[in-house]
Order: sequence, then C-alpha cells, then structure tokens
Amino acid sequence: MPEGYKKIKNNTQKKKAPPVVSSIFSRDMAMDLGTANTLLYIKGKGIVVNEPSAIAYNEKTKEVIAVGLEAKKYLGRTPEGIKAIRPLKNGVIDDFHLTKAMIREFFLKVQRMNPLLKPKAVISVPAGITQVEKRAVVNAAEEVGFGRIFLIEEPMAAAIGAGLAIEEKTGHMVIDIGGGTTEVALISHAATLLSESVRVAGDEMNEAIIRYLIKAHSLQIGENSAERCKIEAGSAYAVEGLPASYSISGKKAGSGKPTEITVSSDEIRCAMEDPLKAVKEAVSRLVERSPDDLLDDVRKKGIFMAGGGSLLRGMDKLIEQEVDIRCLLTKDPLTTIVTGCGMALENIKKYRKVFVN
Repeated sequence: MPEGYKKIKNNTQKKKAPPVVSSIFSRDMAMDLGTANTLLYIKGKGIVVNEPSAIAYNEKTKEVIAVGLEAKKYLGRTPEGIKAIRPLKNGVIDDFHLTKAMIREFFLKVQRMNPLLKPKAVISVPAGITQVEKRAVVNAAEEVGFGRIFLIEEPMAAAIGAGLAIEEKTGHMVIDIGGGTTEVALISHAATLLSESVRVAGDEMNEAIIRYLIKAHSLQIGENSAERCKIEAGSAYAVEGLPASYSISGKKAGSGKPTEITVSSDEIRCAMEDPLKAVKEAVSRLVERSPDDLLDDVRKKGIFMAGGGSLLRGMDKLIEQEVDIRCLLTKDPLTTIVTGCGMALENIKKYRKVFVN
C-alpha cells in the first residue's frame, strides 16, 4: 500500500470476499486506467474488473474506505471526515498516492499478491500524454507489484480491440471519447501516423451541465446527477427518442433549499455546446491533416468510435456532419480499449511495435 494510505477498513472486509483468480501465481494483467472507469483484464481470463476510478478515504487516519462503485457513491455526499475523489484527471494521474492505493485494491479484488512474482502489465495511456505523466503511470504500477510494464496509446488499443487490421498499409481512423480526454488517431502499418488529443470529454460535459444549471436556474447539483442527466436527457445532435422534459433535483443556489426543476433536452444539448465543439473540431483537424490516400481508405471504411463518450446520443451524427465521413461505434465502446490491451498482452511479440517508450 502506498505510504500514508492504509488498507481498507476491516468492517468493509467482512463482506464475502471476491473470488481469487489464483491463490499461488500472480497473472499478467492489462489495464485501461481511465479518468472515469478502470478496467482490468487478466491473461487467460478476460475482463475481471470494470468499476469507476474513484476512492474514498478517512482524511484523518488515511484509511481507505472504499474504491470503485462503493467509492463513487460518496462523491459529492461524503460525511464529515471522509473524502472521496477520482485520482485521475484529464486522462492522467492527478494524485499519485491515491492512484496507487486504488490500483492495488482493484488488483487485490481478483488475485493475491506474490512478492516473488512480478506479473507483466499492459496499460493504456492517452496519445497526448507527456513523458513525466508516462513515468507516473509506470511508477504507480511498479510500486503496486508489477514487473515489466508496456504502455499503449488509447486509440491504438481501441483499434486492436475493434478488430481492425492495424498492420496493413491502409489507413484507419479511431476516436476514443473517454471521461477526461478525446483522442483521435490515424493508424497504418501498426503505427500512429497522426493524432489529436484534447483534454475535453465526458467529464467536461458534466461540468458544463452543472455550470448551466447554476447560471440559468440557480440550481446546484453534483457530478453524479449531472452525469445521469447527460445519459438520460442529453445528446450531441438533435435525434429522436429524447424525453420532452427532464426533472432534476438539487439545491437552490444561495439558500441551499432542496428544489426541483424541469428542463428540456434541447437545453441540455445547448449546455454542452462548448465541449462538443472541442470534440468535433479535434476530429476535423486530424481529417484536414491526413494524407489523401489514407483518408480515402477512411472514407471507405468509416471512422470507428470507442469510449463511454461515444455513446452520447447523436455523437456519431455530430461528427459525421462535421467531416462528412460515416462514424461507426465499436461492438462495445466501454470495453474496446481494455479488450485491445488484453489482446496485446496475450501476444506481446505480435504487437511489440505498438507499445510506446
């Protein structure tokens, strides 16, 4: 456990323990360490963890209270003395010690630690990550107990997870819209030829909704409520099937009095206008920079979209209108990246060219 943060309280460990994948050996693991969610893939087993990237701890004793789904429940509603945060921001580590604590607890959910064995790890990182930020990811994984660590850029992992023939000379374009970053990449010959990375994605859309409701309706809500509003009533483009009105509960700004208002789906879409503009402009810039021959390949096959943000209603239509290229969701946008990381883990020799330094 990282220095300063103790293991989860005993009272949280009284619950039935999750099954341990192996009581003797530590298995190699792939990880999609995302701003919004962390997914773990164990070699030979598949995806074994898919939970929010959140941790709750006692501010005084530094004891970890909960991680993942249980920790997310504390966000915006913690009792006195308890703090809950998401230790990654904009796709990178924001709090190093808490990130290590969170990774360790996720790791222990699925297998016991063996200090004599150092499992390999394949970990996805944003395409726009700096060398310092890469080193933070590697250091966190090493201190948790991993041995050899391979980093792979998120769009490349998404392309592998989507089943694209990345080793061919033809061009492939992939968009990953996560919680903290939007990554767009042009891939050919198992390499990222061009990429665009903006630290605007699902979280910024939530924040835009929060800001709008305060300004337009004097209503204060938390990030969980904003996310729920985005999922249930939000859209990136005017599409059918949206609710005519949506009720949101919160506190009246100034008085703190509980209150409820009703908004339209059009309002929510307008509230997210700035982050949506940043996303579509990132795609447009990459299309403009792409060589004509590879862009012709992309036009024939379409642009592949992954990440939770790609599931926002009308996101594909928004981008199609911007660049005049068909957009296709991968089979399971929420797990595409970790699936790609897992495929690379299962055959490191085959995918050795895709790993970054």
